[in-house]
Amino acid sequence: MRRISIFGATGSIGESTFDLICRAGGPAAFHTVALSGGHNVTRLAEMARILRAEVAVTAHEENLPALRAALAGSGVHAAAGTQAIAEAADRPADWVMSGIVGAAGLVPGMRALAHGAALALANKESLVTAGELLLSTARVHRATILPVDSEHSAIFQALVGEDLTALDRIILTASGGALRDWPLERLAQASVAEALAHPNWAMGARITIDSASMFNKALEIIETREFFGVRPDQIEVIIHPESIIHSMVGFTDGAVMAHLGMPDMRHPIGYALNWPQRQPLPVARLDLAALGKLTFRAPDETRYPALRLAREVMAVRGLAGAAFNAAKEIALDHFIAGQIGFMDMAGLVEATLDRVSAETRLGNAAQSLEDVLAMDHLARVRATELAQGTRIGSWTF
Repeated sequence: MRRISIFGATGSIGESTFDLICRAGGPAAFHTVALSGGHNVTRLAEMARILRAEVAVTAHEENLPALRAALAGSGVHAAAGTQAIAEAADRPADWVMSGIVGAAGLVPGMRALAHGAALALANKESLVTAGELLLSTARVHRATILPVDSEHSAIFQALVGEDLTALDRIILTASGGALRDWPLERLAQASVAEALAHPNWAMGARITIDSASMFNKALEIIETREFFGVRPDQIEVIIHPESIIHSMVGFTDGAVMAHLGMPDMRHPIGYALNWPQRQPLPVARLDLAALGKLTFRAPDETRYPALRLAREVMAVRGLAGAAFNAAKEIALDHFIAGQIGFMDMAGLVEATLDRVSAETRLGNAAQSLEDVLAMDHLARVRATELAQGTRIGSWTF
């Protein structure tokens, strides 16, 4: 029986993973080692009871009493805090879903790889902040990393059986998010609620706002560079409003392989769960005649400055990805809190990178996980200082 763990179980990725696990037999087919979640301890406990998990962990220590009460009599051990999540990842498992959003997902993912697990990686920040460390850890422990981002799963699938020396370019598709058709001059006034109204995907709040700002795509550009080992100039981005083509791979003979499917995260999750085989999944079949057309347009980097920043980060490499992601997370926090405007987020990230670059050597390669975490902390401190000292609307590009 395969041993599985789901980190970020109560988020959108975790819920989709839970759905697929239950449809595939639940505790009759899988031994669930660990589940982790955030504040929704009622749902976390419900999942743990259904899957008969060994341990359920809430990231927030103040929620431990409620989790213990919800799990009373179940035989599931309750724990709390970031250290407890790391310890849960130390429990050997065959397949681990890394669905925690942000840099918080890095440590449990690294711990799982150290045990030789197949890591289903939905946490793009891990590769952005510590790509070389993550990949080297996988190599040393003969572990497997399976991409779960819809774009990177599409690329991964398009490359099966191909000669990688014939790879010419990778084309990442982007929906453009909730604000893609807004006039540029209106974007500065966009509210959180407006940025959350994604037309295609049902995702968590943070990634939905990142989609609207294109910071999500900026992270995916860096993730593509790290995971597939291509040059930055081989990575392209195109806006595809229908979200039917999840990404494309171009080859030296001019051929382009596109991965098409309905926008449902259960496909890339299910592909990773069943890899290297394919199994039937509960996703809608694509009806191209009903769809009628697929459209594309080039992204405007004035509207989406995050894309430019991603290419600058790739040029620096080293610890620049860790600083970039940390600053992005702080900028997003401040936008959600109403402390900065929608278009201020990119300005805050750029100012943070400039500040950190003046203090440290961003291009230095990370020698250890501690180097990455130290840069993450420094960038968060500097981004917070800059945000608190700046009035809304003052950022310029």
